[in-house]
Formats: sequence, C-alpha cells, structure tokens
Amino acid sequence: MKIFYVSFLLVLVVSLNSASAQEVVDSIPIDTKGLDIKLKRSPLPSRTGNLNFKPVPFAPIVVDAKVNYWKTRTSVGINFNQATFSNNWKGGGVNSLAIGGLVNYKAEYSKESYSYVSELILEYGKVRNKGQLQKKTRDRIFWDNKAAIQMSKNWYFFGSINFESQFDKGFKYSTNSEGVESEILISRFMAPGYLTESMGFEYKPNKFFSTRIGTGTARQTFVLDTTIYKNNNSNYGLERGKKFKNELAFQVVANFEKEVFPNTFLKSRYQMFIPYDRPLEHIDHRLDVEVRSKLNRLMNVSLTCVGLFDKDNDPRIQASQVLALGVMFVFPR
Repeated sequence: MKIFYVSFLLVLVVSLNSASAQEVVDSIPIDTKGLDIKLKRSPLPSRTGNLNFKPVPFAPIVVDAKVNYWKTRTSVGINFNQATFSNNWKGGGVNSLAIGGLVNYKAEYSKESYSYVSELILEYGKVRNKGQLQKKTRDRIFWDNKAAIQMSKNWYFFGSINFESQFDKGFKYSTNSEGVESEILISRFMAPGYLTESMGFEYKPNKFFSTRIGTGTARQTFVLDTTIYKNNNSNYGLERGKKFKNELAFQVVANFEKEVFPNTFLKSRYQMFIPYDRPLEHIDHRLDVEVRSKLNRLMNVSLTCVGLFDKDNDPRIQASQVLALGVMFVFPR
C-alpha cells in the first residue's frame, strides 16, 4: 500500500511540472514573418466600388437686417410760470405770466473712421408783468454741423459750419419820470446773425468731452436791418451802415456733456475766437452751461447760464441766467 501512495505522488509531481513547463512555453513570442498563414474567409458578403454622392440643393436663408449708423435724439421742453395777487395783498407783488420753450435736436452718424454730428437748439421765452411791457427771457437759434475723419485713437481732422441768430426783436427798456415804460429796438433776426466755418483738429479722448482746434476759421457777421445802428453804439463790430463783415481767426471750441449725478446732466460749451487781424485784447469768449435734473418721467428742472465777452458788443462781460421748471419730452425714449 505504501508503494502505491509513493507512485501516486510521483505521477502527480511529474504532471504538475509538465503543466508548468507548457504554460511557460505558450507565453514565448513567436516570429510569424515568412510563415504562410491563411485566415479563414469572412462569411459576411462584401462589395467594392466607388461611392457616388449626390448634392442636395437648398435655398439660402436671407436675414433682412440693416445696420443703422445714425443715432438721433429730440428733446422738447415747455416751462410755464404764473402768479396772481389780490389788490389787498400786503406782502407786495405783481401779477405775472411767463412761458418758455426749448427744442434740442441732435443727430450723429458714425461708420468706421468717419463721423458726422448735427445739433439744432431753438429757445424762446417771454414774461409779462402787470403794468409793464412784455419782455423776452430766452431767444436763440443755434445750428452746428461737424464732419470728422479719425487719424488716431483720440485725434480727428474736422470741418464744421454753424449758424447763430435770434427769432424776435430785442429791446432795451427805459422808464420816464411818470413811470411809463418805453422800448428801443436794438436787435432782431439776422441783426446780428453769425455764420462760422472752421477746419482743423479735434481731440476726443472719450464720449463726453471734446476740443476743436480750428486753425482755419472764418466768421461772417450780418446786420441786415441797419436801422438798429441809431440805437446801438457798438454796431456789432461793423462799420456804421454796413450789413456784412468777414473775419479770419483761430478758434477753440470745447464741449462737455455727461450725467454727473443720477438723473442730473451737465452740458457746457466754451468758445474762444481769436481774430488774426486784430490785437489779442479783441479775443471773444463765450461759455454756455446747463444743469438739468429729471424729477420724474416728464418733469425736470434746469439752470442755464451764459457768459459772453465780446468787445464788438460791449466792453464788459455780459451774463444771463435762467432757472426753469417744466415738462420735457424726449424722443426716442
């Protein structure tokens, strides 16, 4: 029996060694290069040939959209003020009625390096106090046009033309010893009127500030009604009896327009005019400042100030100030 168990163990050991040797032999890589090995043919059918693609026609989709290079804005304002006092009002006062209107139209065109801006400002207002003559509070026509070509990031070459005059007759008033008021005509439409052409360079570092340097500027002054000369010693810089005057000058115009506080806008324009044919003491200066605040969608309050120094009109500084409360309609909203 012992012999049987010994024989069984020997056979088992030999079998295990053979299996181990076979596993090692099976893991050895075999070089199949040059061997005639034939693979079985795939039972699936196969086809050879060229594939033909037929283009599918389709209609292109056209988007009906246009680029609008224009941006326009129109503001129409109306201001009204009225006061009435009874005959026994002890605080003093006078019945009065005042009305004023403003139209401001601005159109801007911008495409690539070319731009064009046109701005029209129309202002007119009157006040009537009981027992007095009616008087103007505002009267202005201003139309400015400017075309520019961009030369660098902040510099442009521009050409501009603007016109300025007034709608109605202007008077100076005097009162005699009896308290009766009289009026004397000193100005009217195109008496005076100004037409200014300018070309030069413009510096515009951002959207709300710009400065024009007009190296070549010409200004024509018109006084078409020469009858006002007898009441106006300045003659608006013209020789007495003349209707037209032309000047060549160097001009600087600076513009600022920005919302400085929520719903509060500041707009200012400074203009300096230096004639080439006269001493520097004849430099003309004009500063227009407007502060406008929106109270709600329609109501607004505005403060407008003008400072003017022009020796052709007066040797001293002229100034005006208007505070108004009214409604303002803006298009488009």
